[in-house]
Amino acid sequence: MVDAALTPQLKNKWLTSAGEMSGRTWLGLLGVFLAVMASGVGENASKFALADIQGGMLLSLDAGSWLTTCYVGGFVIGSGFTPCFWPTFSLRRVALVMCGIYLTGGLITPWLAGDYPALLAVRSLQGFAGGALPPMLMTVVLRFMPPLIKVLGLGAYGWVSAWSATLGATAAAFAFHWGWGGYFYWNLPLMAIAAVCIGFGLPQDPLRLERLQQFNWRGLLLGVVALGMLTIGISQGERFDWFNSPLIYTLLLGGGGLLALFLINEWFHPLPFFNLQLLKKRNLSFSLITLGGVLLIMVSLVNITSGYLAVVQGYRQEQTSDMMLWVALPQLITLPIVAVICNTPRVDCRWVLAISLLLMASACLLATQLTPEWNGESFRAIALLQAVAQPMAIIPLLMLATGGLLPTDGPFAAAWFNAVKGFAATAASGAIALLSRQRGDFHHAVIADGFGSTYRDTSPVSAEQLSQIAARQGYVLASADLYMLVAGLALLLTVLIVVMPTRIYPPRPVAA
Repeated sequence: MVDAALTPQLKNKWLTSAGEMSGRTWLGLLGVFLAVMASGVGENASKFALADIQGGMLLSLDAGSWLTTCYVGGFVIGSGFTPCFWPTFSLRRVALVMCGIYLTGGLITPWLAGDYPALLAVRSLQGFAGGALPPMLMTVVLRFMPPLIKVLGLGAYGWVSAWSATLGATAAAFAFHWGWGGYFYWNLPLMAIAAVCIGFGLPQDPLRLERLQQFNWRGLLLGVVALGMLTIGISQGERFDWFNSPLIYTLLLGGGGLLALFLINEWFHPLPFFNLQLLKKRNLSFSLITLGGVLLIMVSLVNITSGYLAVVQGYRQEQTSDMMLWVALPQLITLPIVAVICNTPRVDCRWVLAISLLLMASACLLATQLTPEWNGESFRAIALLQAVAQPMAIIPLLMLATGGLLPTDGPFAAAWFNAVKGFAATAASGAIALLSRQRGDFHHAVIADGFGSTYRDTSPVSAEQLSQIAARQGYVLASADLYMLVAGLALLLTVLIVVMPTRIYPPRPVAA
């Protein structure tokens, strides 16, 4: 029997730990959380609503695609390069500036429809501000939250990361009722509330302008241009037919070369943006590799499923958003449960991660059975598997990435983690677009050839109708191929768990 005198202590240890943070600091943490949620969901909402935005701004398909490309390019650059400014100007100042840029960009974007260069510039700046915010949430959690509940804070960060993709369709459907301008306005009140909470709640660190004397200007120039070129090349690759286009060839090859020079510069510079020496830590290296793979899986599942429903079943964004809710809403329950489980010292988070990857692989294998008759309801079991698997992947990865790091390593870990997160999502979208077209064309050609041999003289169906049937079935088979490929990636990452990461324990106070 448990001693009655110990019961209150055991019962209240979570509340006692939460009380170690002041109310103002909790308010600041809430502000950063709201800012990240507003920017992340807003980014994905604008992607789902791109067709409506193009129509409202009277932009062609090609011109409209650059709206997403510029935002994503700014996002990747912001997530990787803003953490180095925190020690110089303070986290609070940088966060407020980024919120201000995002708010201003959202307010003026609908008014720039007649000025295309200014529109792209503002969209890039807004993406930069949106990308700067997620590393701040990760750093605030690591810096301010008490050890006992720090995993719960990392879980909140993972919740925002997982929700931004799945809830984007729902947000787009909600903003649709405000007109196309609503896609840029709907989340601005949330960002304004976040700025107030940050300004009042986060502690103000002193300025350290002396760091500017050693500022890594060469690294900034090389890194920004390299990531910008690579992001644009990947984002626009499918539209320009990849290496058949001199532009894409130059962007990807030149970006890769500049990235190599950037990494060499980072290795020797005293104030690098990315501390390459941290990659010697096995758990951090494993986390970054696996994070890229997990995000590719998560983004692929969303893109393949939504693409199938749109092309084969003719779903609009409102219908797609209903299906995405089956992934997003259950995580309100599963994520805190996973956080509590991973916060238990007896639980090895590596095996929680392994189970999540196996669940993702199972979801993909179930999806390979799809037929042209599948609709949104057919994906519900798959969506529920995703809802369980996603937090089981993100929280252990965050624990492995941050466990054993010094407080001074926090900004570097945040830069690494979020730069990989932003770039992996872009790479996943580009890879899915390329493979979907290639596999779709292959299956279309095979099916059309079979139709031509069998029904050339006997079928009353026209050649055009047969081609449409072949294209539809080809897209279904291509989607099944992609699901199978993603399942293979999940199983490969599961094998990597056996050989690379080491056991870590959840953070605890020194006395514990």
